[in-house]
Amino acid sequence: MKDVRYGSEIDKMPNVAFRLMTLVFRIRNFFKPMSRSIDKFGIKKGSVVIDYGCGPGMYIKRASELVGDEGLVYAVDIHELAIKSVKKLLAKYKLCNVKTVQTDGNKVEISDNTADLIFALDMFHMVKDYRSFLLELNRIGKRDCTLILEDGHQSRIKSKEKVDKSGCWEIEKEYKKYLICKPNFF
Repeated sequence: MKDVRYGSEIDKMPNVAFRLMTLVFRIRNFFKPMSRSIDKFGIKKGSVVIDYGCGPGMYIKRASELVGDEGLVYAVDIHELAIKSVKKLLAKYKLCNVKTVQTDGNKVEISDNTADLIFALDMFHMVKDYRSFLLELNRIGKRDCTLILEDGHQSRIKSKEKVDKSGCWEIEKEYKKYLICKPNFF
């Protein structure tokens, strides 16, 4: 299924595939919880964090704990089932410092210069118009924002090429599964 986004095409997961992915994540997380993997991102109390492409929300509870009552987490996704899933987690765990934002793939409804940290895990490979996507992340990030961008199902070479060609982020560090980027402002 193709869905027009960011002036180009992005693969929007069909509902059945999203539900299957959610089931697989739940099984995997039972044996190896993934939520603690964001601990190494340096999220601080009082920070504003954006989980872009949050999916079923496996990092939301931990991100909420890390930013504390003074902070805020935005759970952003293009898929309506992702937003529904996160809203269930918010109710279940009584998370008051998390806002859900469903994007249509264009401009996300978050103000300019909002985020201290943005992480986009296992979704960058789906974005066809990566330049518009990365420009939008640049817009919502503060001047000293950190972007953590996981390769997902594409090669590191491809991820780096997209970031470099976008001109709006600079790769600061590389780790096995993701890139740490800082914004370039024009």
